[in-house]
Amino acid sequence: MANTPTIYDVARAAGVSIASVSRVLNGQRNPREETRERVMQAVAELGFAPDGAARALSARLKEVVGVVVRRVPWAETSEGLFADEDESLQFPDMINRGIEVVAQRRGFDLLVRSVDVGDHDSGKRILSLARKSDGLILHDRILEPDQLARLSRQVPIVTLAGVPTGTTVNVRGDNKAGMRELARHLVRDHGYGSVSYLAGHADSPDNLARQEALEAEVTGAGAKFVDGPQWRGNYLAVGGASVVDQLIDQHVPLPRAIACANDQTALGVMYALAARGVDVPGEVAVTGFDDIPVARHLRPQLTTVRQPIQDLGATAFEILHSMISNGQPGNRDVVLPTRLIRRESCGCPSDLAMPAWRTTEGRRRR
Repeated sequence: MANTPTIYDVARAAGVSIASVSRVLNGQRNPREETRERVMQAVAELGFAPDGAARALSARLKEVVGVVVRRVPWAETSEGLFADEDESLQFPDMINRGIEVVAQRRGFDLLVRSVDVGDHDSGKRILSLARKSDGLILHDRILEPDQLARLSRQVPIVTLAGVPTGTTVNVRGDNKAGMRELARHLVRDHGYGSVSYLAGHADSPDNLARQEALEAEVTGAGAKFVDGPQWRGNYLAVGGASVVDQLIDQHVPLPRAIACANDQTALGVMYALAARGVDVPGEVAVTGFDDIPVARHLRPQLTTVRQPIQDLGATAFEILHSMISNGQPGNRDVVLPTRLIRRESCGCPSDLAMPAWRTTEGRRRR
């Protein structure tokens, strides 16, 4: 019995989803000829004979995954200066692109739903989405722990930037390692004596991990860590700019370096500092986290911690697909590596940010 091939074995051998195997075997929805041939070849090679349980499972699949994103309410976003940035540079949207690419390969569709930050009554809407889906991917801290525990017993769930539980899997970047490397660079390499952290959402596990690692490394190196309620942002450019404007208006001394919770916050910080005549990095160094595409096009270019953004989404979907197909996985806390990207905004020379061929070409022209 242990060697009896299953529908999962056929799907793996054919390189298609379980739903695609089901369509071929049951003659549903006219599968592509290439898919049909791959499935039938795998069936023949494995000697697979579908049983009632396999047919029942495949028939229950909706080929849909629900994705839930937390967003700042529209009333709190900017309508002017940073409107385009706040709408087009959203980190969750880049993750969703990674989810979408892999989902298409597996023959799945996505249902995307957003909930407001601070909305603690979103459980019913998410439950409704779960009933239409084979599994859920939840960005950030979408549900309270008790809500997550109840829902995960009904449908497979993978969280992003959350906390793994006994019934869910979490996928995240290595926030602490990234922030430790950044802190060492600011304090030890550049010798900056004071560093602040311009935070994101207060209950975000990613935000909390980054702040904890930065503070520990900065204070451990003998520098001053600057924090407090006035350093609270919202992961958006408008939030970063607002914090800087208020600090300057209140004549609060600025630290030598500001480490932002993400790149969008850093964009707003750099703009506000420039508008107030504060030189970056000459007077205040600024860093981000994520390495979204715009980071390398800012002037000065933004020093940041790079996450494999689309890989986070792709990995989350692959794990969820495995949970839908094969049950619970062994590893519940999947951590992808991060890397410090040194550019001009921390005080490094611009050549560090350029590809080797551009640096060489520039020297030839000079």
